[in-house]
Amino acid sequence: MHRRILIVTAVAAEADSVAGGLATPALPGGELPVPGGLALRRHHAPDRTVDVLVGGVGPAAAAAATGAVLTRGALAGEPYGLVVSAGIAGGFPGRAPLGSLVVADAIVAADLGADTPEGFLPVEELGFGRSLHRVPPALTGPAAAALAAAGLPHTTGAVLTVSTVTGGAARAGELAARHPGAAAEAMEGFGVAEAAAAHGVAVLELRAVSNAVGPRDRAAWRIGDALGALRRAVTALETTLSEVRPCS
Repeated sequence: MHRRILIVTAVAAEADSVAGGLATPALPGGELPVPGGLALRRHHAPDRTVDVLVGGVGPAAAAAATGAVLTRGALAGEPYGLVVSAGIAGGFPGRAPLGSLVVADAIVAADLGADTPEGFLPVEELGFGRSLHRVPPALTGPAAAALAAAGLPHTTGAVLTVSTVTGGAARAGELAARHPGAAAEAMEGFGVAEAAAAHGVAVLELRAVSNAVGPRDRAAWRIGDALGALRRAVTALETTLSEVRPCS
């Protein structure tokens, strides 16, 4: 059975790392035309197709781009079986150190809700919408096992989606208190998950940690190390993601 996977990144540097980790050969000619000026790179083998999308920064851009590509695939009679949100992220101290990997077991829109005098209320408590997508163990388990087999440091935990990256200790502490299972913070996962859910497609989020969630310190960031870890993770996961059949 031919397997189609869509891997969504925010920026070209992340897509380069993902593509560099794939053994599935890239199609000649570079990018495929996609409405909206999106950059989509196709890697194809007899048993699988892996498309790598540069979807833009933030949950809105990620949702729009992912939805456009999923719709394109469905209309062409080439629906995807899995969507992966992949890239670098901030790691919560004590959970996900720099250079390590995070496999999301939950994808959370951490700032979707309302501030009140009593504290933050997620959108569910306001009586509408959702702020959480759980990733099935049938997907997280094999992914984590593949990383372990490759000797890659990793953890499984919630990845928080935010529209504003945390830059201070107070907000970092507040997020950690509200989401005690959180391992990382990024900007696109929930948008990707919303688009995948609208199409009935399973979703996974994979993050490589480039910095600690907390006071902003650019000098301490390790973006190159994180991009290298992302590339190695894709190499380790490619076969697993092509074979696993996650439950919905």
